[in-house]
Amino acid sequence: MCKRCVCWVLFTSFNIILLRAQSLHKQPGNAYTGLGAYSLRHADVFSSTANPAILAQLKNSSAGFFGERKFLLQELNSYSVAAGVPTTSGSFGLQIAYTGFSDYNETGAGLVYGRKLGTKVDVGARFNYHAVRISSYGSASAISFEIGTLLHVTEKLQTGVHINNPVGGKFGKASQEKLPSVYTLGFGYDASEKFYASIEIEKEEDQPVNVNAGLQYKFIPQLLARAGISSATSVAWAGLGLLLKSFRVDVMMSYHPQLGISPGLLVLFNLKPLSPKGK
Repeated sequence: MCKRCVCWVLFTSFNIILLRAQSLHKQPGNAYTGLGAYSLRHADVFSSTANPAILAQLKNSSAGFFGERKFLLQELNSYSVAAGVPTTSGSFGLQIAYTGFSDYNETGAGLVYGRKLGTKVDVGARFNYHAVRISSYGSASAISFEIGTLLHVTEKLQTGVHINNPVGGKFGKASQEKLPSVYTLGFGYDASEKFYASIEIEKEEDQPVNVNAGLQYKFIPQLLARAGISSATSVAWAGLGLLLKSFRVDVMMSYHPQLGISPGLLVLFNLKPLSPKGK
């Protein structure tokens, strides 16, 4: 079987790559990039991919890039960029993502908004455009939206709800292909300025319940480590991050028991230097 045929089988056989990637919330690598969605000390511009409400906590204008080579196959490369700007009226963000190869690819773009409602509650929303292209058949597009809330139970404990595509955006002229609805309940605990842990309970339409669990630890102000697992697909991931003034660079890798490893690179940039204490 040719290499591109193998890639096609992977795309169509494993929803961890395809249908789950049709939403910006479900882009490959999201469990890693979205880890800080329920933290007041360890969130970044990519955290809003897991819950748009966390964008309200953005303190500096920032931008980032994430790239991943799924199962070491060039045809399964995925790329995403994110940018955010805090204002007196809330924080605004833009996210763009691409997954696939010349014969099959998916593109997504999202506008994000997050706002504080007092000192205890943040809210957020994202409006998404999705496009799917199959070289032999043409292309199709759909529009969806997401909403999220974040409750600051205590200074260290955060919880929130994220609802993705509740009304069901559909692809094509006949609207035969539907984006899945996804409902998530998340918890995050900032044990200290060095250690953070989170857990998400996620229910995607027509899929079993998935649990995303992850943690982050700062050995020193300039060096951090992340690790986690997604129960539904048995995918484990880990990464190391280096903080240098306004820059942060993470090298990560995920592992699937049957399909193998997927390396990734995350780059973040802030207009002001990142606080070494994560504040």
